Amino acid sequence: MISKKVILTGSFGVGKTSLFNQFVYNRFSDKYLTTIGVKVNKKVIEVKGEELSILLWDIAGEVSQDKVPVSYFLGASGVIYVFDLTRPTTFKNIERDIEYLKGLLPNGVTKIVGNKCDLVTPEQITELRKEIEIPFDITTSAKTGENVNELFLKLGEELI
Repeated sequence: MISKKVILTGSFGVGKTSLFNQFVYNRFSDKYLTTIGVKVNKKVIEVKGEELSILLWDIAGEVSQDKVPVSYFLGASGVIYVFDLTRPTTFKNIERDIEYLKGLLPNGVTKIVGNKCDLVTPEQITELRKEIEIPFDITTSAKTGENVNELFLKLGEELI
């Protein structure tokens, strides 16, 4: 079995823990609980006929990623950078944050995720794709589960 460490990061309140819980436990809660430090869990998925164990680190949200302890990224193979499709303040630093993260993990797989797609229209997503400097990979809804498994399967394919 292949094992990979993946970091889940982004600003506070974008739904990182909700994505984590939806992926690992298939559950969602409307209660907002701030993550303090880091929460770690793993899930085994099948990708292209192989078992992949994803060790998922849910890191406390920061407005700027350079405030996250560098030690959290040691040994990571991938990063999922999450922003909130409904809050422009969460995607104004994407370009700088992604550049910083790729500097930490130059060979790592990076996925940029717009979360809370259940709260916006497809037209609004199209407009956001034009507005945001860096293209994002996928939109998800931790609440409904939309595209959550797809996100991790696509990430898994690139990690193997």
